[in-house]
This record gives sequence, C-alpha cells and structure tokens, in this order.
Amino acid sequence: MKKIQYALIVAIIFVAASCNFTEEIHLKEDGSGKLSINFDGSEMMDMAGDELTKTNEEPIDSIISFKDFLEEKKDSIAQLPKEEQEKLKKLEPFNMRMVMDPEKKVMMFDLFSEFKNVNEVNDAFSAFQDASALGPNANPQQGQIKPSEQATEVNYSFKKNTFTRKAKIMDQELFQQQLDSLEGAEMFLSGSTYTLKYHFPKKIKSTTAEEATFSQDGKTLIYEVNFLDLMKNPSVLDLEVELEK
Repeated sequence: MKKIQYALIVAIIFVAASCNFTEEIHLKEDGSGKLSINFDGSEMMDMAGDELTKTNEEPIDSIISFKDFLEEKKDSIAQLPKEEQEKLKKLEPFNMRMVMDPEKKVMMFDLFSEFKNVNEVNDAFSAFQDASALGPNANPQQGQIKPSEQATEVNYSFKKNTFTRKAKIMDQELFQQQLDSLEGAEMFLSGSTYTLKYHFPKKIKSTTAEEATFSQDGKTLIYEVNFLDLMKNPSVLDLEVELEK
C-alpha cells in the first residue's frame, strides 16, 4: 500500500513537471469500446539521474481498481459534500496500472476503462488528474480523498458514422487561475505533448483535424498538439471524424 501511494505522489510531481500524454480510444461499430490515458514519465526519470534510486524503493507494477477503492473508502467518502462524492463516483469505471522502477528509470501510468457508449465516458485527462491525486491511504480529514477542481470538460459522441470530441470551459474563473499558474512552468511544458490516438471500426472518410496522420489501413487517427497550447485553449483538440459507410 505504501509503495502504491509513493508512486502516486511521485506521479503528481512528474506530471507537474513534464506532461507527455496519449489519449487512446478503441471504438467498436456499436459505440462500445475502451478508453485509456497513458503517461510515460521515463524520460523525466532519466533526467532525474540517480536521485530516485536513493529512495531504495522496490519496483512497482500494480493495478488499482477505483471501484474497489471507493467501496473500501465509502464511509469516509460519505462524509464529503455531495458534489465531491459525485466527482469521485465518476472514477468508478476506471482502473489504473502503475509501473515504476527507479533503477531502470521507468515510470508509466495507464488509466483505462471499457464503455458501452463513448458519450458516457468521463473526460480522460480530468479523470487522470483526479485518480493521480488519490492514494489507497487517503484520509478525508486531511483532504487527501477529495478530487481536484476541474475548469474544463470534454465530451465524446459517436452517432451516424460520425465521432466528435469537444471541450468546453465549465468555470471561467478557475480556468483563468490555471492559466496564471502556467506562467512559471512554460519552460518545462514547452516540449510536452498531448496525443490523440483513435481507432475506428471503419476507414476514416474525413476529419476536421487537418494536421492529423493516419494508419495504413485508414482506421486509426493520430493527432498531436503541444501540451501548453492545450492548457491555454482546451478546444485545440476539438475534432469531428466521419467514417466511410
């Protein structure tokens, strides 16, 4: 348990310093599928040199079920305001795999969930932030179990052969606060990326993402943007994809 919480704490530190994410969706013809968001911090581990090896932590390869976590902490969660309980409830469908080996300089986090309809899926990045903020030993009295406030929301839709991803700002004041906090981190974030990797059941006919690339079979779309640009303008990843009939 302590090792898992250690990994989550380190994840938050490295996510704040370097954010190379891949948001991946495998979509089936009936609208069901799997969504995951992957964070690879191995490059940052390498940049940290031998500092992390001094912790004497053993390698970790663990999977956390948030359904089990919320059940285990249900009495503590019941003490929270209803709004915060609802935010935590959104994590229930997710699992998170954590792989960390300081000696080999490997760090990988993968938050994933299967869905029956993609429009029921939570914003993957917000879910990742909330999941990373929680640990198995979270204590409500110390505020450790509360999900973070999110200024934006992403909605997904798949109807009549058309897939859409659309972001919107939910709290303008909070969004501005987040923008202000980026000023001191721009140097660290300038080389970071956020990549969409979407797998569709049919060939892609067209997309509004002009700079996207495609797999040889035409069924996978890959679209990468600068992470800092995304933080300043959440709609930079808005897109529509039309599939062949």
